Amino acid sequence: MDRFDEMRIFIRVVETRSFRRTAETLGFPRSTVTDVIKRIEARLGVRLLDRTTRMVAPTLDGEAWYRRCVLIVGQIEDAEAAFTGGNVKGRLRVEVHGTLARHFLLPKLPDFLALHPNLDLVISEGDRLIDLIREGVDCVVRVGEPADSDLIARRLCDLPEAVVATPDYLQQHGIPQTPDDLDGHHVVAFLSSKTGQPIDLEFTFRGRTVVRPLPATLTTTGAETMVAAGRRGLGLIQVPRYHLETDIAAGRLVEVLADYAPSPSPVVALYQRDRQLSPRLRVFLAWLAQSAFAIQRVGHDAKGSP
Repeated sequence: MDRFDEMRIFIRVVETRSFRRTAETLGFPRSTVTDVIKRIEARLGVRLLDRTTRMVAPTLDGEAWYRRCVLIVGQIEDAEAAFTGGNVKGRLRVEVHGTLARHFLLPKLPDFLALHPNLDLVISEGDRLIDLIREGVDCVVRVGEPADSDLIARRLCDLPEAVVATPDYLQQHGIPQTPDDLDGHHVVAFLSSKTGQPIDLEFTFRGRTVVRPLPATLTTTGAETMVAAGRRGLGLIQVPRYHLETDIAAGRLVEVLADYAPSPSPVVALYQRDRQLSPRLRVFLAWLAQSAFAIQRVGHDAKGSP
C-alpha cells in the first residue's frame, strides 16, 4: 500500500469518524485501517486522531493533515482524468447557501449525478466567505456581488427579485403605487452577513436606484424564513422571484411596485485563482450554469418577459 492509498484511508476515517465504517466502505479489515493510521502517525511524529470508545476525531494536526491529503488526492485524480480522458471521478466539495441548494441544485441533481456516476459530490451549507484551501472546498456558490478577494468569480445568472405582501396586509396598509407611497409600511428585513445590518428595500426607476428604509417587524438571515413571515402578514418582503411563484399563483402573496422592480441578484461561483480548473469542477460549473439559466427564466417568464 503506497502513501496515496494511505491518504485516502485517512481521509475516509476523518469523514466517517470511524475505523469500522472506513474498513467496511473500503473493503479492508479493520486492523488494516488501524495499522495505516499508526504508520502515518509514526512517520509524521504527531498524533492525528483522538480515539474514544464512541468516535474518532482529528486533532489540530490531524485537521491540517486532512486538508493537505484532500488537496493532494484531488490533484492526482484530476491529473489522471486529464490523461485518460475517462469520466470525471473523485470528490468535489461545494459550499452553497441552504436556500440555493434546495431550490437551485437539488431538483436537477439526480440527472447530473447520473451523467457522472464516479463523482463523489459533497455539499455543505453556509453563506460566509471561506478559505477554500484551508477548508478543502473546491468552490462556493453565493447570491450577491462578491467581495474583493483572490478568488475567481464566475457569474452564473441574475435572479429577478420582487416585493410582495399578503392581501390582508395590503388591505390594511394600502397598495403602494410608487416607492414614495411606502410611508406607514413595514418589512420583514434580511440581515446582511457582510455588514451585519438589515438590507433596505431597493427599487429601480429610469435607470436610477431608489433605496427605502422601513421599520422591520422581524429581521432574519434566511430567505425562506422571510417568505414564511411574509405569508403571515408580518410585512413587505423583497426576495428572488423563484421563492414566490407558487404563493403568487395561489394568491397568498401579491406583488407590488412591479414597475419599480429591484435590481436582480447575481449568482456567482467562486473558486481558486492559482489552480488549473479540475475536470470535476469544470463539468460541475457547466451544469450549474445551465441550471442557473433555468432558474433565471422562471423569474423572467413569470413577469411576461420574452
